[in-house]
Amino acid sequence: MGLGSDSAFLLKFICIVMLFSPIWAKTHHRTFIIQETPCTRLCNTKNILTVNGQYPGPTIYARNGDTVVVKVINLGNKNITLHWHGVNEPRNPWHDGPEYITQCPIKPGANFTQRIQFTEEEGTLWWHAHTDFDRATVHGAIVIHPRKGSTFPFPKPDKEVTLILGEWWNANVNDVLQKAQMTGGDVDPSNANTINGQPGDFLPCSQNDTFKVQVQQGKTYLLRMINAALSNEYFFAIAGHRLTVVGKDGGYTKPYSTNYIMITPGQTMTLLLKADQLKNSSSPSRYYMAARPYNGNLLVPFDQTVATAILEYRTNMNTFPTMPLLASLPEIDDTNAATAFTNGLRSLASWDHPVDVPKTINEHMYITIAVNVVPCPGNFNCTGPSGNKLAASLNNASFENPPIDVLDAYHYSIPNVYTPDFPNKPPFIFNFTEDNIPSELFLTQKSTKVKVLEYNTTVEIVFQGTNILGGENHPMHLHGHSFYVVGTGFGVFDKEKDPLSYNLVDPPYENTIGVPKNGWVAIRFKAANPGVWFMHCHFERHTIWGMDMVFITKNGDTTDGKMLPRPHDMPLC
Repeated sequence: MGLGSDSAFLLKFICIVMLFSPIWAKTHHRTFIIQETPCTRLCNTKNILTVNGQYPGPTIYARNGDTVVVKVINLGNKNITLHWHGVNEPRNPWHDGPEYITQCPIKPGANFTQRIQFTEEEGTLWWHAHTDFDRATVHGAIVIHPRKGSTFPFPKPDKEVTLILGEWWNANVNDVLQKAQMTGGDVDPSNANTINGQPGDFLPCSQNDTFKVQVQQGKTYLLRMINAALSNEYFFAIAGHRLTVVGKDGGYTKPYSTNYIMITPGQTMTLLLKADQLKNSSSPSRYYMAARPYNGNLLVPFDQTVATAILEYRTNMNTFPTMPLLASLPEIDDTNAATAFTNGLRSLASWDHPVDVPKTINEHMYITIAVNVVPCPGNFNCTGPSGNKLAASLNNASFENPPIDVLDAYHYSIPNVYTPDFPNKPPFIFNFTEDNIPSELFLTQKSTKVKVLEYNTTVEIVFQGTNILGGENHPMHLHGHSFYVVGTGFGVFDKEKDPLSYNLVDPPYENTIGVPKNGWVAIRFKAANPGVWFMHCHFERHTIWGMDMVFITKNGDTTDGKMLPRPHDMPLC
């Protein structure tokens, strides 16, 4: 006998309630010890900052709906904070992590316990240090599986593998930063790009430690990709194999088959790999996985080395290892390839993974992104353009950290820490992407401007790239929220024509988006998470130069719309 419509609806409702019931949720406890650890790469040994002695650091495993409590113990030699990248932390900015935005740093010898709640995130995310250049070595993966009783929106893979892309400096990374800050010039590029901390076969003293993945013919593997680099976007490919993108930034996408991906710093992707190449005894059994930097502005100094890992098929043949097949990657400056890949991403937009794109917008923001200069202080000879010091800005406001964190200043109404006047548009309108921008437009001003939003405000931001001092891609990351990427293009945004081509049906849902060189990206989100939330470029030097700002979302009227109380163990400045 079939169910009547009312009975079917009731059964469906009960299933939904059971699926989202807290009975399935668990709380996991972890301890992260920040410490100095000797590490050898490129024939050199140095001490690096690590978590629990690991580089990359330990992986956090959880399910959608779970909570992870991490006690961070700082046994290192400097202040530090940790950020849970892509986790919205509903009502809980206290545990988000960026220094002098939501907390003061954890001092050497001190500790701080952070609570990470996975409410809507599912897939691949990551955690990293949010102080100075520390995330070069202090980072790791976050793997969020479906809730119990649920499953992937694709056939379950046979095995999962995490691949973290990054960079390696032979020098101490914070010495590299301090040199740039003292001279006012650019940061020295890294000495190698890495996959899971290893440069791979083609770099000195690296071949024996190249990361390897063993696969079996016919099986399907889920690859969790993370770009943890400070400065580089990457093309990534596996020789002889296609990849299927099924997730991005802690959510699912429509399956998207491709020969390569392009991934910016801060972004994560979930990929399916079918091991389908060992077809007979004469087929190659080893294939390179490779990451090559992508940079649309070759005038900016960057590390151009190619990082490699190896995919090996398990065989019964007692043969000597053969040279892996080389991977085919787009050229370093292939903007067309980068754009083609990015334009193929779409949200899954299914019944159980729906989209909720804001259609009515309360707050329109047009934000220009620029690398700028500020005057060289005192009588010092700076090495930046025209003897100035490099800086960066959003709407010509170059953010500088206050002496205490913005969240405490907001919570306790402490004056003179920030100003609530971040502008909705740039102070000067000109052809932002022209080749010859007048040098007087290079200058910016330091400030601590924030944007205050009412609870539940719907926001559209159009990020406009500029060609000041030579444009480049900018990976913009918003804390406390994910957002829909509804449009993108090249040139100067046209507010009359460009919105006509917005995708409001199945736009990708992300927390970090690459704004193309001399182009624009439009995002939409609802400010339904009360608190203080950082927004910044994920090129670390750009953040330190001031390419960032802060949103303050006010409390709502109900308990569920108000910030959680301040934890008792918050670090002190």
